[in-house]
Amino acid sequence: MNYPEMTAEEAARLIKNDYVVGIGGFSSVGVPKAVPAAIAKYAIEEHEAGRPFQIGLITGGATGPAVDTELPLAHAVKFRTPFQSNANMRKAINSGEVQYFDCHLSMIGQDVYYGFLGKMDVAIVEASEILPDGNFIATTSVGIVPDLVAHADKIIIELNAAHGDRLKGMHDIYLPEMPPYRKPFMITHPGDRIGTIDVKVDPKKVIAVVHTNLRDNQAGFKPLDDDTRAIGAHVSNFLVSELKRGGIPKEFLPLQSGVGNVANAVIGALGDNPDVPAFSMFTEVIQNSVIDLILKGRCNYVTGSSLSLTDDALDVMYSHMDVFGQRLLLRSQEITNHPECIRRLGIIALNTALEADIFGNVNSTHVMGTKMMNGIGGSADFARNAFLSIFTTPSLAKGGAISSIVPMVTHTDSSEHSVRILVTEQGVADLRGKSPSQRARLIIENCAHPDYKQLLWDYLKLSEGKGLHTPHSLKNAFKMHIAYEETGDMRNAKFEL
Repeated sequence: MNYPEMTAEEAARLIKNDYVVGIGGFSSVGVPKAVPAAIAKYAIEEHEAGRPFQIGLITGGATGPAVDTELPLAHAVKFRTPFQSNANMRKAINSGEVQYFDCHLSMIGQDVYYGFLGKMDVAIVEASEILPDGNFIATTSVGIVPDLVAHADKIIIELNAAHGDRLKGMHDIYLPEMPPYRKPFMITHPGDRIGTIDVKVDPKKVIAVVHTNLRDNQAGFKPLDDDTRAIGAHVSNFLVSELKRGGIPKEFLPLQSGVGNVANAVIGALGDNPDVPAFSMFTEVIQNSVIDLILKGRCNYVTGSSLSLTDDALDVMYSHMDVFGQRLLLRSQEITNHPECIRRLGIIALNTALEADIFGNVNSTHVMGTKMMNGIGGSADFARNAFLSIFTTPSLAKGGAISSIVPMVTHTDSSEHSVRILVTEQGVADLRGKSPSQRARLIIENCAHPDYKQLLWDYLKLSEGKGLHTPHSLKNAFKMHIAYEETGDMRNAKFEL
């Protein structure tokens, strides 16, 4: 297929002020890199000439620096959805410059289809190969790329030579029908294929192909500290105990893991535990630890929406394609995060929290209830529908000045009805079948840091025994947060009788 070719700078000038632009990629990989960076430079030129230039951004999730660093620094973004994880975009969101819609990742494709986010003018996506019929092979992620190219008026493709043809056959691209015509997803095992290896494209929409040769350059993980190791060990030991008592089938169940250092450590700890059988994964993000576990025979199969790997780990995968070609599959997030698949497969979901309250509600997104951190991502997609939903968090933040276990979360992303297990480096609270008072006692005793246990016991005693199903004290519920804002330390909280 002979699509028009041009430079990134030429392609950037096809983007106009007020356009809604879809950007491919997921968890900062498989993201177009050259054209977004060129759009940022073009925006600066337009602003210097006294002309307005801002666009709306719809992505699959977190992108790379070309999108979420360069564009906000150029003041070129007016709207952004969904998940992001970049300090510059976060600053623009919290200042009010960028209007941010935090959406469940499983829903964003459907929202695009129905136009809830506005008409999409242009989709910019990354491909590793353009096929003779005009369709293309995606790179290290799928995200919502099939949705973007299906519903955008125009398409710009970055053809990235960095991956060669090594990713061909690693994708399962399936675009669901919309209600009421949607059919069941015929997935009963993480490796079941229901789609095609390529992304379908209407050739008439493609207005530019830009050649690149750029790796994703994912940052490495921080060295594990004692708290992270302890959280991983607690999760691993808990799942082994559930396995032994029959609470998990002897075959084990597929795992989902969130992003970041703690999630990577938890998966590594599970793989290293000889009492945990070799397992499969049905997840969003495939991180470094999974590559190692597959080579060790500890992970049988993994399906996800992105290969969020450092360059070294990606090279390891590429050097063992005889193994990974049979044990790894990339899908769109509309499938990996879909409630139907999560519930049918019986996923054990492992996600992280910013804070949790003593009754089991989780805040994943808002610092002190007001400042956006990253977004809800897919954690609630999995938490609400999983066989077993586990949330992890270190019990302390800011050197001990903040307790991650609080009387009441300042923002609720996953409620007590979705949070089954809570884990900190202090221990595990199994909240299943427990009343609010019972949950509070378990969480304080097993998960709170010793520096805050007495403070939390004091809070609970304020309202217990007063005929309340959930013993909250409304005038004291946020005293710990207020103490931090006023004094810099939650330990200075004073409750009113």
